[in-house]
Amino acid sequence: MMANTERNTARLQALIAALLFSTGGAGIKVASFTGAQVSMVRSGIAAVVLLLWMRHRLHATPRGLCAGGVYAATLILFVVATKLTTAANAIFLQSTAPLYLLVLAPLVLHEPVRRHDIVYLTAVAAGMVLCFAGTPSSAATAPDPATGNLLGAAAGLAWALTLVWLRKIGRDDRQGEMTMTGVVAGNVIACAVAAPFALPLPAAPVGEWITLLYLGVFQIALAYVCLTAAIRRLPALEISLLLLLEPVLNPVWTWLIRGEQPGTWTIVGGVAIIVATAAKVVYDAR
Repeated sequence: MMANTERNTARLQALIAALLFSTGGAGIKVASFTGAQVSMVRSGIAAVVLLLWMRHRLHATPRGLCAGGVYAATLILFVVATKLTTAANAIFLQSTAPLYLLVLAPLVLHEPVRRHDIVYLTAVAAGMVLCFAGTPSSAATAPDPATGNLLGAAAGLAWALTLVWLRKIGRDDRQGEMTMTGVVAGNVIACAVAAPFALPLPAAPVGEWITLLYLGVFQIALAYVCLTAAIRRLPALEISLLLLLEPVLNPVWTWLIRGEQPGTWTIVGGVAIIVATAAKVVYDAR
């Protein structure tokens, strides 16, 4: 009975993490702040909250700092991409990270590529092409979709590199402390790198400052706290499937809150990426 209760709690924590992650697109599109300013404030707040939560449990290692560096690139690229293109394009293109992992895993982790991986690669690549083909015209919430799409694809590569480093760390990190160190380091580095391009900060409405506070405290920090707790009790398959809620809801929140409508082909491409990823996760588990 206790085991079932703990697993159900872990499922709820994973869903909360995915739900919080999914609100990033709508939050990042605050009108008064540039991509660099959102990155600096969001990551700075997240770093402080996570440092307070971890306290003396952080373990700085060269591998952890490397993971932090590539994670910082992911954070910045995703924010700037979301500011320039639609939230749907940004999140779907970042979700192509497994496409890059099929190349990186054999080289870095010495994990082989299987024949069914090629089928998955083809499906994700097709979804990626559709996202680019569905690039909408410029709009108030997506002023430069072409550049944003390129940065979204780069965010996918950076996220793949982050996953590789976290995987290398995770092999020897049963408590998740070194992994969280990489997450904290990534937010610290992202804040520091964005700062020279972010200052001075604008005299924005109070509501937009509250939005950035929400992004740092809840969308990043609390989401990772929930995810870390869930990972300890759920298998990787279930975690991966529950986290697919993020790319599904991200465009929905942005449409409801910002009125942003992604193109039809973008949605088709995004669905292809999500379905292919879910199918691969289930197939690998079997």
